[in-house]
Amino acid sequence: MGPAVAAEQVAKRFGGLEAVRDVSLEVRPGSVLGVIGPNGSGKTTLINLLTGAYRPTGGSIRVRGTDTTRMAAHRIAALGVARTFQNPRVFTTMTVLQNLFLCEHQGIGRAALARLRADADEWLALTGLAQHAHRIASELSGGQQKLLEFARAMVRRPSVVLMDEPFAGVHPEVKKILHDRIKETSSHGETAFLIVSHEVPELIDLSESFVCMADGRVLASGTPQEVCADEAVIDAYLGTQPGGAA
Repeated sequence: MGPAVAAEQVAKRFGGLEAVRDVSLEVRPGSVLGVIGPNGSGKTTLINLLTGAYRPTGGSIRVRGTDTTRMAAHRIAALGVARTFQNPRVFTTMTVLQNLFLCEHQGIGRAALARLRADADEWLALTGLAQHAHRIASELSGGQQKLLEFARAMVRRPSVVLMDEPFAGVHPEVKKILHDRIKETSSHGETAFLIVSHEVPELIDLSESFVCMADGRVLASGTPQEVCADEAVIDAYLGTQPGGAA
């Protein structure tokens, strides 16, 4: 089986700024790829490129074997690509349940609607949001909104989920729910995850492979242990993290 997502020598320039430089990586089905690196290293830009929010100025991207390099974001999403944001983007004037139903186009058949409702109920339960299903999303805490955004991504049954700082600034209970759901879902072998995070110990536990970015390029790649032991990674990033080098 080929990669869920593959990038080959992807680059992105904003005027004279080269935000991403010749980045190559792949995420295999059922795996978790952790992406670490200092602020400004191009990690979020990479997610924007993989999801079609930005178009590359060089290189190529493939999703499940389909070239998506110049494809619109909604078409990439239709291939099974979902994402979450560092600052959750939920529809704050709608209920929690309505947020989950927005992942599908209107006009779907009765059977598909029943499947969507069942999946929505399942993910509300799995994320601890079932009791909040009919609350307006703006009433949720920041951590609960992250859970809602994750549930909204998962209810689409995606082939790959790209997550930007899912563990940042959340209550330990929320972090545990996200951690457990990611680990459980990836273990089923169908959904892949690319996770950008400064929470290195969390990523080590979740990930089969690591990429460290710095100055827009891949500084090191390999197993989490190999990347975290790399002298260049320690110098550029882990040495600045509390306890990171250890």
